[in-house]
Amino acid sequence: MRYLKNVVTLQYAADKCVGCGLCATVCPHAVFVMAGRRAELADREACIECGACMRNCPVGAIQVQAGVGCATGLMQQALGIKGDCCCNDKRSCC
Repeated sequence: MRYLKNVVTLQYAADKCVGCGLCATVCPHAVFVMAGRRAELADREACIECGACMRNCPVGAIQVQAGVGCATGLMQQALGIKGDCCCNDKRSCC
């Protein structure tokens, strides 16, 4: 599921990847897949910015601003919390 295009904060430095596969294992939306001995981005726009991949990458090849994306905005809306989501341009998607 995609809410808005080109707003995901996910950055991946493939040259740093050591091929452990943890990012592909922990990602709830299959953003990463293993291709040979390295991870590849399968669907960057499917990222919900939960931060699981970044927290589990042992070499810091993944950066993402966890808690700022549209998934967070939808959860906050359900809880009655107002605020911006989709941090790149500060649009509220809720």
